[in-house]
Amino acid sequence: MLILGIETSADETSAAVVEDGVKIRSNITASQIDIHTIYGGIVPEVSARSHIGEILPVIMGALHQADVTLADIDLIAVTRGPGLIGSLLIGVMTAKTLAVVTGKPIIGVNHIIAHALAAFLLEDGESPRWPILALTVSGGHTALTLYNKDLSFEVIGQTQDDAAGEAFDKVAKLLGLPYPGGPAISQVAESGDDRAFDFPIARMQNPLDFSFSGLKTAVLRQVRELEATGPLSKRQIADLAASFERAAVISLVTATKRAVEQYPPATIVVGGGVAANKRLRSELKLVLPEAVFVPQALCGDNAAMIAAAAFKMRQSGLVNSPIALTADSSLESL
Repeated sequence: MLILGIETSADETSAAVVEDGVKIRSNITASQIDIHTIYGGIVPEVSARSHIGEILPVIMGALHQADVTLADIDLIAVTRGPGLIGSLLIGVMTAKTLAVVTGKPIIGVNHIIAHALAAFLLEDGESPRWPILALTVSGGHTALTLYNKDLSFEVIGQTQDDAAGEAFDKVAKLLGLPYPGGPAISQVAESGDDRAFDFPIARMQNPLDFSFSGLKTAVLRQVRELEATGPLSKRQIADLAASFERAAVISLVTATKRAVEQYPPATIVVGGGVAANKRLRSELKLVLPEAVFVPQALCGDNAAMIAAAAFKMRQSGLVNSPIALTADSSLESL
């Protein structure tokens, strides 16, 4: 089965062709990082307008790279949520139009679930086994979720305020580092002392939940204190970045380890944009060496993971009507 995947939940316009839910024939993504860098974060209206100009060239590029035409496609998959509503609408309306014109079946995908199911696109190693415990860490979401073979799932822990990626972006802005904040902080932190500042790690009523707002505020206060005597030095920025990264990673690793102990899964999957962080991967491997990490090229929002998720959904008998399919910015279901 050949699946055309389309992803436009935030600031990436992506299209992919995936065979049988496991083999990537093509995966093309047009990034908007350069556009949003001047604002220090995503501007929803700007993002939606960019998708309008990029989506058809990206889809045609994915079909060309896979050496197929729309006639060869068996199923169309598109992100229907969660995300920025304007961006989601561009992808959903494009996919629905293609489905109506070609008569192909269509499936709307929750892209948070897709981040976990991207593990099925691993080229090496065994296919993930069910049940799956997924740590999904991205710019908009941070959650621990249990997935069953029938794709039923339970969120057992999640952030109660900022997502991890959002916290990285905001702290990077405080330190004068470029957007996106995750890679910038990780790079600068390599030369810093991660114990220079003792930033707090939230203690939650549900020990599997997360909170990053207090950590972000602690960094803000420390920055203001240091700036009272002059501009931050490169050394201070490196130490602040390293100390923040350490606290954020400890929070993620500790909760994930507790989740594994409380809900022993057959497979542990780590995905989402922040999952590309070197320190997070390294420390998770130390305490959970059996964890399966989504390849860094697939950690961010991409259409290949949407197609992979749609394949599993189709196997479970889930298909949408092109007319009924809608975008949902706060989607919490399949």
